[in-house]
Amino acid sequence: MDLLKVDIIQRTAKRRRRLPPDERRQQIVDGAVAFFADVGLEGKTRDLAKHLGITQSLLFNYFENKESLIEAVYAQVYIDRLSPEWPHRLVDRSVPLRSRLLAFYNDYSKLIFEYEWMRIFMFSGLAGAELNRRYLEHLNKMILHPLLDEIHAASSKSMMPDMEDLWNLHGGIVYIGIRQHIYRTPCPDDPSLAIEHAIDRFLQAFAIKQD
Repeated sequence: MDLLKVDIIQRTAKRRRRLPPDERRQQIVDGAVAFFADVGLEGKTRDLAKHLGITQSLLFNYFENKESLIEAVYAQVYIDRLSPEWPHRLVDRSVPLRSRLLAFYNDYSKLIFEYEWMRIFMFSGLAGAELNRRYLEHLNKMILHPLLDEIHAASSKSMMPDMEDLWNLHGGIVYIGIRQHIYRTPCPDDPSLAIEHAIDRFLQAFAIKQD
């Protein structure tokens, strides 16, 4: 190896060692998100460390064990992406229900129609990890139950959708991202149009006013 290459490697390693702790931790989390999205949650931390160009012992200076690292991945990919404004906006009856639904699902889809989100969610489900269950419980409490109350308020008593109906709407929209990142099949060029059609079909099926 020539002296120039040795110097580059040494300077690169030195810069890595000098990263502030918060930046180093974030670098590890960002790398773990990409790594687990590619290989699944069964991926080895030693392989992750190698991928990041650090030692496994350095990784465990920041995370007690693999479980705590996965918790950080879970927080970054799932919980931190749920806007605290959504529950308030969804129950704002000064805005028509259709507009609230469109605004939420267009925002939500932009956050979840990503390679890392979809892949980690699928791998977590296949591995039987608690991440999916906890996320769905959080989503239920924060978004879906309040939203169902709003839908009931706008529905006729003779045609009252239940949570299963709402999950069918929600799941159908999420499936657009699954097709793109899991099945790698053709998807709408503009997901917002598909989302709009799905919401309109839902509202029409239960005779809910769309304005």
